[in-house]
Formats: sequence, structure tokens, C-alpha cells
Amino acid sequence: MSQFIETIRIENRRCYQLDLHEERLNRTRRTFFGNVPYIDLQKTIKVPESATTLRLKCRIVYGSSIESVTFEPYIVKKISSLQLITDDSIDYSFKYKDRSRLNQLVNDATADDIIIIKNGFITDTSFSNIAFFDGTQWFTPFTYLLNGTQRQHLLRQGAIVETEITPSDLKQFRYAKLINAMLDLETSPLIDIRNIR
Repeated sequence: MSQFIETIRIENRRCYQLDLHEERLNRTRRTFFGNVPYIDLQKTIKVPESATTLRLKCRIVYGSSIESVTFEPYIVKKISSLQLITDDSIDYSFKYKDRSRLNQLVNDATADDIIIIKNGFITDTSFSNIAFFDGTQWFTPFTYLLNGTQRQHLLRQGAIVETEITPSDLKQFRYAKLINAMLDLETSPLIDIRNIR
């Protein structure tokens, strides 16, 4: 039986982009399990009383129903280098709990993390979407593996623009930033484009 996860940022007792997480969770459940009752995440997530100023990672594991909801302090991974890795068969269009293929690709790399190239186009890193800065505008690959909630949020705001990006296009950019539910465009650390190999 397939299992999936949602990772939700909680800060000052506020759940970020909860509507997008709820939409994805219920869409995934309908796709894999058919006509299942709608889950309201506002009623499902009981934010701990102690969650005042800490940024927490709320991790929901689910299948046809919610299996677990856990909370832990979020620690930003130090990523300063990225390695281009090609995998034309990888599929992560749903946020599967099983990340064994992604983990294998990372384990084979010599950088802090990877950027996956699929069919000649840049997609995502092993745990996030990615945005590239050309000195004026932030761009994100149209050819993503997973349409992350932060990515959707930033597109709706107009903070990033979708475009097709190939490895040879990287020289047009100055910096990259990793974006996911826990990392927004403002606070995600800058990665110098020269540190992508």
C-alpha cells in the first residue's frame, strides 16, 4: 500500500500554505484510493502549545487516511554545492514516503546535494524545488518533478517565473536558492551558480 507525506511549516503557531497542502493531500488520496472522505488539515493538526517562536516541521504520513502527525524543530541543511545528475526514468510526481531512489542518487554524489536532469532539462534537487536568479528575476524550472506548495505559492505571488532550463542555460544565472515548504525565497541561503557542477 502506497504511503505519502506532507511536510508543513509551522511558525508562531501558524501553519503556512495549509490550503495547498490540504489540496495536494486530498488529490493524492483520490488518485490512489478512490472516493475517500475529505480531510480537513485545520482539524487534523494540533499545534503544540510550546510552538511559539520555533520554526517547526509538521510531518504527516498518510495513505487512504492519516497514519501519523509528528512535530520537530526545523534545522536548515547547509547546502553550498550542487551536482548535476541525470535520471530520465525518475518519477516523483506525488510526495511518496519512499524516497529510496532519491536517496540513492544523493549517496552517489560528491556535492552537498543534487540537481536532477530529466530528458535534458533541470528539474528539482533531492528535497526541494529550485529557483535561479539572473540579476533581475527569479526563475524556476517548468520541468519540475514535484509541484511543491512553496513553488505554487511563489508563482501565484509573481515572485518566481516558470521557464525551461537546461544545464547549458545555467551560465545565464548568478545564484540559486532551494525552495520547499520549509524554505521560502527570502530566507533560503544563496548558492553561487559556480558551485553547481
